[in-house]
Amino acid sequence: MTRRYSALSLFREGLGGHRGWQPAWRKADPRPAYDAIIVGGGGHGLATAYYLAKNHGITRVAVLERGWVGGGNTGRNTTVVRSNYFYPESVALYDLALRLYEGLSRELNYNIMLSQRGMLIAAHTPMQMEICTRIANAMQLNGVDGALMSAEEAMRRVPLLNRSEDARYRCMGGIWQGRAGVARHDAVAWAYARAASGLGIDIIENCAVTDLLIEGGRVTGVETSRGTIRAERVGLAAAGATPGLAARAGVTLPIHTYALQAFVSEPVKPCLDTVLLYLGTGTYVSQSDKGELVVGGGLDRVPTHGQRGNLPAQETVLSGLLEMFPAFGQLKLLRQWAGVVDVVPDSSPVIGPTAVEGLYLNCGWGTGGFKAIPAGGWLLAHLLARGEHHEISRPFGLDRFVTGRLIDEAAGSGIAH
Repeated sequence: MTRRYSALSLFREGLGGHRGWQPAWRKADPRPAYDAIIVGGGGHGLATAYYLAKNHGITRVAVLERGWVGGGNTGRNTTVVRSNYFYPESVALYDLALRLYEGLSRELNYNIMLSQRGMLIAAHTPMQMEICTRIANAMQLNGVDGALMSAEEAMRRVPLLNRSEDARYRCMGGIWQGRAGVARHDAVAWAYARAASGLGIDIIENCAVTDLLIEGGRVTGVETSRGTIRAERVGLAAAGATPGLAARAGVTLPIHTYALQAFVSEPVKPCLDTVLLYLGTGTYVSQSDKGELVVGGGLDRVPTHGQRGNLPAQETVLSGLLEMFPAFGQLKLLRQWAGVVDVVPDSSPVIGPTAVEGLYLNCGWGTGGFKAIPAGGWLLAHLLARGEHHEISRPFGLDRFVTGRLIDEAAGSGIAH
């Protein structure tokens, strides 16, 4: 049962250093051996641990995080959740995540602040409207909510949009998905961490994995900054750090890491009740519950593991925002940051086994990692528990780069990232 606190007790706890509160999850120390190890304490790793315990009854599991829970990309994104993709394989994957998100607060007894305010992908040319028509039709054929929206409907939905006759990117309409929206990124990580810990999972922070133990062609554990830990099943869910770890086992991944930069403005009164993406500029924006505008754009195409923003990307993204909303010109920025995204040539993730027995991957999400957290965890847990693909993860295995059965969402949806 969730403990209730009065306003006075919350105030006292704040002044007293929170000494009266119970930790949300156990701060575990590593044991010598586990049934499974998950490398990466972000959303995907924590969700994997939770579903291993809940769906498969495997609780002798360690989640190893080199920093703190949710301190990587899970805490460095723009919080959008959606399933408005083109290919049926992608729709199955991301709509599994969205369906799980829709019940997550109740299941985990933790408010993840899911707000299904809808998302509009706005077009600005006849060619882009043709792409939107194709995607909306594909979404409907694939069984998810998607509809073509006219320019008039878009203007009613987002009344502050640039209506000028000489606007460079005048809205001609677009795709609407009503179930899309945003969720609180930190809350998602904390909810999965608390639930996994409650089922007996060890969450071990400040524990960097330095090497993989390979014996007789199979994984037998990991070397860490806190010693050797044994397990016959290891799942890598460490985003941009995954290629380096996989290389320790002789597995080369077709992944490049880039910075995806984002921005938050000062808070203002409610003025935008949906998520908006402009195809013409690549800029997207939503308004947080605190009133801040959360803004993002395309990838900064310089390979990096850095998490800092830069002025050229700021100029590109914010100029796109002002094309959309000239009224935002006087707003001040509060902060700018970058998340390190792991990008695969066909803009789809890698989920599946490697050539090393017992070693499994959940990586390559690019800019889609946060929205896919529940599905990524569900599917990696299935792989670790059963040693074989779930039907939804099968198309996303490494073998697609050999067979040529790529799932190129960048080409399919017409969005550069």
